[in-house]
Amino acid sequence: MHQELEEDDETALVEADAQNPAGSFALPERLTVPAASTGERLDKALARLLPEVSRSRIKQWIEGGAIRLNDRTPAARTQVFAGDTIDLAPPPSPEASAFVAEPIALDVVHADDAILVLDKPPGLVVHPAAGNWSGTLLNGLLAYDPRQGLLPRGGIVHRLDAGTSGLMVVARTAPAYLDLVRQLQARSVTREYWALVYGAAPKEGTIDAAIARDPRQPLRFKVSRAPAAKPARTHYRTVETSDAAGQALSWLVCRLETGRTHQIRVHLESIGLPLVGDPVYRRGRPGSDASLATAWTRFARQALHACRLGLIHPVTGEPTQWFREPPGDMRELMTSLGFHLRRRAGSV
Repeated sequence: MHQELEEDDETALVEADAQNPAGSFALPERLTVPAASTGERLDKALARLLPEVSRSRIKQWIEGGAIRLNDRTPAARTQVFAGDTIDLAPPPSPEASAFVAEPIALDVVHADDAILVLDKPPGLVVHPAAGNWSGTLLNGLLAYDPRQGLLPRGGIVHRLDAGTSGLMVVARTAPAYLDLVRQLQARSVTREYWALVYGAAPKEGTIDAAIARDPRQPLRFKVSRAPAAKPARTHYRTVETSDAAGQALSWLVCRLETGRTHQIRVHLESIGLPLVGDPVYRRGRPGSDASLATAWTRFARQALHACRLGLIHPVTGEPTQWFREPPGDMRELMTSLGFHLRRRAGSV
C-alpha cells in the first residue's frame, strides 16, 4: 500500500493555493537581476526572486536547460550581475499535470452548495504526490464536479492517511474553503476515530506530546522534544477490551485536538498501544488462531476509521455532525477479535 505523507491539517492553507489551485505558480517569462543580487550565484539569485519555488526545483530547471541567462545556457553557479536578463521556460510541474479528472467512485454522505462530506474507503490516497500522481480522491472530485478545480487543492481542507477510512469534508466554494480552514486552525472541528490497538488500554486519557519526523526513518514520525517538533494532543477513551488468541486488545475512541501527520498512530504507539495492522508503526497480527484467518486475509491496513465529523456549517452557521461505522473489513475484524459492535461507541 502506498504511503501518503502530507502536511498537517493546521497548515493546509497556503497563500499560493489561493492564486493557483493546481499547485503550480504563475511565473514571469523574463526577470531582470536587481542590484542587490550582483555577484550572486544564479540559483541563489533565482531563489531570492522566486521565493514560492523550491531551491531543488530551480536546480532542476537550470540543469534541464529551462533557464537562460543573457540568452545563454548557464550553470547553477554562474554569477549574475545587475541588469542581466533571465528567461524562464520551466516544464509543467508533476502537481499540475496530476490535477485531472478521473472517474473514481465516491461515497457522498452529504452534499450542498458549500460542502461535501465523503466517507473515504481504505486504500484511497487523498491528494496527488510523489508516487501517487493519479487515482486519488482529488482526481475523483474533479470528475464528480469540474468546478472543484477552481478551488485550492480541489477544495480538500484536511486529509486521512491512505490506509485510514472515514469521514472528510471538502469545500465547494472559496468562502467555504477559507471558513473550514479557519475552523481547523481554531481546533473547533470535531474529528473522532475508532482505533483497535494492542494492549489493555486505560479507561481514558490524554496524550499531550509534540511530534516530529523521525530522522532515521523518513516515512515515520515520532514523539519528540526537538525544536522542530509540533505540539499535538489526542484524547482517547476505551470502549471495550478483548483477548484474541492470548493477546490483549482494546477498542478506543480517539478525538483529535490537533491535526498532525500520523498523530493517532504515533501517539498511541508512544504509550505502548500500537494500532493493529499498522504497516509502519507495528507490523504483525494478534495470535495465530485459525478463526482469525479469514478476517486477516481481508484486512491489510491500520485499524483506524474516522467515524465522526462535526463542524459549523460555513453558510448556515449551524453546528452539523455526521457518523459512519467502519467499512466491512474493519467490522469483520472487530467481530473476529471479540468486540461487540452493538455497543456503538459514543463521543469522548
